[in-house]
Amino acid sequence: MKYNFVNILGFNFLNVTKSQFLKQVEEDLLQHQNRFIITANPEIIMFARKNPNYAKIVRSADYLVPDGIGIVKASKFTKTPLTERVTGYDVFTELMQWANEHHSKAYFLGGKPAVIKKVVHKVHHEHPGINLVGYHDGYFKDSLPIIDEIKELQPEIVFVATGFPKQEEFIAKYRHFTPAIWMGIGGSFDVYAGTVKRAPEFWQKHNVEWLYRLLSDPKRIKRQIVLPIFMMEAFKANKKKEK
Repeated sequence: MKYNFVNILGFNFLNVTKSQFLKQVEEDLLQHQNRFIITANPEIIMFARKNPNYAKIVRSADYLVPDGIGIVKASKFTKTPLTERVTGYDVFTELMQWANEHHSKAYFLGGKPAVIKKVVHKVHHEHPGINLVGYHDGYFKDSLPIIDEIKELQPEIVFVATGFPKQEEFIAKYRHFTPAIWMGIGGSFDVYAGTVKRAPEFWQKHNVEWLYRLLSDPKRIKRQIVLPIFMMEAFKANKKKEK
């Protein structure tokens, strides 16, 4: 399948719907392909612009899709705007459903010890078809025992929930050890376990999940400040291209 891309501040985003993207990843799973997925928001892109090594990792991903509505809004400054958001949490839950139906092998890495235990318990209850071959919390100093386990167990899907940039750095360094779908999913384990609430459907449909999270946790204001800066940078970059 050939893709169209939308370049935003030097990063090429796949211009696909969520259903198109999931179909492609499912085909990759059936063919035992090695794929690296990043679902990026403005915070990730702005961090990458300031950190060349991380930018290189982001550009090395097989699939870079727009998680944050800010990415989609910024794409409207271009001649080919992005179709829609493809959120990390939605991809995570949809792939778990697919894995359940196909009895796929999965490995989970990340979250607090209590959180990952809740996640595992819920997966066994709601998706008994998933062959959850291994898991580990996100608190570790030495990656090698985890990688040795992944090499031995050969999962088809590896979800890493240690937050950016750590999760992408981990995947970029170790993905070659097994042909799997490798994906960083940030705080998805917390949401799935129920320790953090996702925004209600109304907020999701109106693309203001960020506002819900900010109102729920005012300390996020420091992180949210990056959004207007990102939008301004994207606007200026597109104006330069038009000249």
